Amino acid sequence: MFTGLIEGTGKLVKIEPRGKDMRLSIEASFELEGLYKGESVAVDGVCLTVVSWEGRTFTVDVSQETLTRSTTGQRRLGDEVNLERALILGDRLGGHLVNGHVDGRSRVTSLKKSGDSLVFEFEVDQGLARYLVEKGSVAVNGVSLTVNHCTEKTFQVNVVPYTARVTTIGHLKVGHEVNIEVDVIAKYVERLVRSMQRSSSGMPEGVDREFLAKHGFI
Repeated sequence: MFTGLIEGTGKLVKIEPRGKDMRLSIEASFELEGLYKGESVAVDGVCLTVVSWEGRTFTVDVSQETLTRSTTGQRRLGDEVNLERALILGDRLGGHLVNGHVDGRSRVTSLKKSGDSLVFEFEVDQGLARYLVEKGSVAVNGVSLTVNHCTEKTFQVNVVPYTARVTTIGHLKVGHEVNIEVDVIAKYVERLVRSMQRSSSGMPEGVDREFLAKHGFI
């Protein structure tokens, strides 16, 4: 579990194809005190398991599923990535609950300045767009951001100067692809409501005022 508050960036120093999988070595820009084998680290929002480490450099394995869902397979030697170590019980939760289980990829469709901040618009698959709400949370390359506006195909976020400076978000340009993780709570709520919508015959009932009252929502 993560918060979407990036600790620092890392540089990709080794790429080792392993059949349909991949092994990556990343040099962090900050000290990795207490890192251990088996620990989870979010790399551009992707939860990966540490298989070895020395100093500031650690190695992770990446499965075919992760390569398909995320931008990890597009990375090249020298690329920068956002890094966050797993949340420790008792830590401040300053962002939002992020699993590190990337839902898919999104592309930057527009970028403009608003005061000192950057406003990004991303296109998003309709299958994910339904989980995005105005003033809700979304993780973009592992960075916890607030949704300013959303449609059935796009969403906008505001990136303050500090976030743009200490993460890779500030380097994004129109056309760049990013990893997206929507709020997992929204997905659980959707599944719960769908199951509650079904009558004893197994057919969908639909959500109306009577349904909400029956199940204690109003």
